[in-house]
Amino acid sequence: MRRSTLNLFPLFLALISITVLPQNSGKPKITFIELGSVNCIPCKNMQPVMKSIESRYGNQIKIVFYDVWKSENKEIAARYHINLIPSQIFLDENSKEFFRHEGFLSEKEIDKILKQKGLKPKI
Repeated sequence: MRRSTLNLFPLFLALISITVLPQNSGKPKITFIELGSVNCIPCKNMQPVMKSIESRYGNQIKIVFYDVWKSENKEIAARYHINLIPSQIFLDENSKEFFRHEGFLSEKEIDKILKQKGLKPKI
């Protein structure tokens, strides 16, 4: 009687060759640009919102603040065609703008924007 053996070696090779990639490879999925000023009241009110978003979403998001009333940042305000501060601009992982807002933007509204793009808060 001939004994049948199952050759599992190809399956074994396939299993050990699977590379597990981390869920987030370190590059943020979203860049949140805040254009405002440290001397503007609505802009000051955005500071705790940005800090909270940064702590809740971690490395899924990169937050950048530019004080557009400073001479070294006037070119940035012109590049983004800023007419009112604070202004928020959201860029995808390919640096393409997908959302823009002028004025104060609540944390709840930012959460909606980020969740629509697949980001998940860690807290």
